[in-house]
Amino acid sequence: MATTLTFEHPLNERARTLMRLEHLFEKLAFFQPQDNPWAARAMVETLLDIAAASSRADIKTELIKELDRQSLNLERFRNQPGVKSKALDTSLSELAAAAESLRTLEGPVGQRIRENEFLKGVAQRGSLPGGMCSFDLPQYHLWLSLAFRDRNREVSLWMEDLIAVRDAIQLLLSYIRGSATPRRVQAREGLYQESLEGKAPAHLIRIAVPGDTLLYPEISGHKNRFAIRFLRTNDQAAPEPVREDLEFSLACCVL
Repeated sequence: MATTLTFEHPLNERARTLMRLEHLFEKLAFFQPQDNPWAARAMVETLLDIAAASSRADIKTELIKELDRQSLNLERFRNQPGVKSKALDTSLSELAAAAESLRTLEGPVGQRIRENEFLKGVAQRGSLPGGMCSFDLPQYHLWLSLAFRDRNREVSLWMEDLIAVRDAIQLLLSYIRGSATPRRVQAREGLYQESLEGKAPAHLIRIAVPGDTLLYPEISGHKNRFAIRFLRTNDQAAPEPVREDLEFSLACCVL
């Protein structure tokens, strides 16, 4: 059975930030359970990336606003025909709980990591190629030699203000991705364009293509319009634009 490969592209800055943080949290979840120094290094570097990414905007306030907005949107469906009240109440409870968890956080997101002297030292040396060698960071070298449970105990403390953010991002992106039903469309000579004129904000588009075709999309756009150009990868040369008509699956997540 042929596999399907899904590509996503954010259409606004909020969705871009959420997806980047989601990527980092998934990377963190992959490395955290692994008991070896290289996985621990990758985990620390990912934590530093999360702290840096979350410092560029008031991510906590933005998440609360979006959770509250989604709650209002769902509440409007309560009296619509066919709406299941129990499922709606469950969704509203999830959104309210995620927002409340964020409201109880003290200080900016990632502050524990950014203000930790040990991690600040790692971050400073990490900006240099090969700067995390044992002779550059002997304290880090010692930390990496600690027992797995001792390292994880510290990591759990550093992450305390990140858990609510991670959960809120997962919840919001699940609603956004589930807001659209995929449809089959055709890219004429490898190019597809579409305008978005809905009143609700367009967050992202999702594209699915067969995984064995060696095709991938180059996507450009914003909340009102986007364009997709398909290219075919080539190990021996630069990617080539697709010149034939191509059918693919598209979902415009407008919520």
